[in-house]
Amino acid sequence: CLASRTGTKSDSYAIDYQASLNCAEAAKAAGARRFILLSAYCVKSAERKDPYALQFQYAKMELEQKLKELTSDGSSFDFVSVRPTAFFKSVSGQLEVVDGGAPFVYFDLGNNRCARCNPISEPDLAAALLDNVADDTYKNGIWNIGGPDAGGLSMVEQGEILHKILKKEGEPKLLGVPIGLFDVIINGLQWVSDTFSNQWFDDAAELGRIGKYYAVEDMLTTDPSEMYGRTKLEEHYTYIAENGQEYDPYTSVFGSAEGKEKFKEKVS
Repeated sequence: CLASRTGTKSDSYAIDYQASLNCAEAAKAAGARRFILLSAYCVKSAERKDPYALQFQYAKMELEQKLKELTSDGSSFDFVSVRPTAFFKSVSGQLEVVDGGAPFVYFDLGNNRCARCNPISEPDLAAALLDNVADDTYKNGIWNIGGPDAGGLSMVEQGEILHKILKKEGEPKLLGVPIGLFDVIINGLQWVSDTFSNQWFDDAAELGRIGKYYAVEDMLTTDPSEMYGRTKLEEHYTYIAENGQEYDPYTSVFGSAEGKEKFKEKVS
């Protein structure tokens, strides 16, 4: 998997598309028989041409199209694109914040709705990728894959689980933030970018769109063939509550490296 750290257009097409394509072409030239791509479930938005589809989703979709071209010449080279819903670490960032007494923040979509997902653990995803080395089920195709949490978990349910596992007293502290706040920020950044032809503000607006996308869209598979692995999200939360977790600035929207280190010291 080669993925840009920011998700902006220039980075996405340089890394998610071109660098990955370079690797696939080199693999084919070296005699490899299969190229297994770690893509993303959300690429479906680019396929549907959703008005809110993101630049990195288009880059990954165009890469998959190129892989189909590479494997259509009658050679023994083929590919599999594995599209996971989300990783555990991307929904674990508020552990230390909740432990410190702050509320669990979720994005309120109105009518008591918020996004749901069935994320997959890194070991389970690694096993799924290895399965495809010899399994031809998804040869020259796409496998959407999520974890074993049937029906997924809403952000509110994630907050309630953290409250329980951390053994906090009273009712869970939950703070619903109106999703419209994203629009105010994104529109403001885009206006500055368009008015002054400023690339920095254009990239910042795209980062805002990425944040809104994951706050609105369900990252959820429901077909049994698209649910894989053994580890459920609550088990992961229990583990990191007992052992702490590493800080990842590219997936942790909440918390800090310092906060995660202090929590690890507390539980060690």
